[in-house]
Parts: sequence; C-alpha cells; structure tokens
Amino acid sequence: MSVKQISVFLENKPGALMGMTDLLAASKIDMRALSLAEASDFGIARVIVDDVYAASDALKEAGFIYNITPVLGVCIPDEPGGLHQVLQVLNDAGANVEYMYAFLGGPSAEHAYMIFRVQDRKAAAAALRAKGIKVVDQEHISQL
Repeated sequence: MSVKQISVFLENKPGALMGMTDLLAASKIDMRALSLAEASDFGIARVIVDDVYAASDALKEAGFIYNITPVLGVCIPDEPGGLHQVLQVLNDAGANVEYMYAFLGGPSAEHAYMIFRVQDRKAAAAALRAKGIKVVDQEHISQL
C-alpha cells in the first residue's frame, strides 16, 4: 500500500516550476500535493497527482526528468497533537522520517493528509495501522 510521488527535476531559474504546472494543467492532471526543494542549480518538485500514469506520460513527452517513488500516505486527525501522535508511532517503530509534507483533501475538514518518506515504508505502515491510524494508497488519493 503506497502513494506514488513524482519527483521532477527542474532548473533553478524563473519559470521552470511554472512550465511544469502549465504542462500538468494542460494535461488535466490534478495536483493533490506539492513540495519544492531547491539547491543552487536545480530544484526538485515532489508532486502527488490524481493520475500518475497520465502525468508521467506528459512529463516524459515534454522532456522533463523525473522519477516515481512510493511514499507513505497517512490520514491525520486535524486537531492539536494529530501529527505528534503519528510521529510518536513512527519513532517507536524505529522509522526515520527523511522528509514529509502535508495537504488537505476530501469532502470534510476532519483530517489532513501527510506524505512521509521513510526507509521501510511497509513496516511504518504496519505500525501505524496497529495503532488505528489510517494509511492511504494511490487509489484513495486519486478519489479525493
């Protein structure tokens, strides 16, 4: 069970990010989440989309360099301490969070979603499920 994250490598120059978002918009791809990290010469846009296949086809056809990484998607109660509870379970399971980012989605505002990059995604997901924390997959994300 995983969510597929598309990491797009972009030149660190004006308009590069907009070129990617323009392509996704023209391809009718709905971005669910976006995280942008930069270095001196390039940036990495980490994107969660509704249709990974269509997005990767469009990116490939347009010449973008990208890769697809399975990440852990977690439904977190939108309340004080919701994230802390999840991080405590991950910590207790020995899971190191390499990076994470959040997004809201769905018809209710009762929860948020977090995307986590951890070394052992399956073990982390099992630990979360054992504590009653909902782990989501790509199909769930696509239906938001």
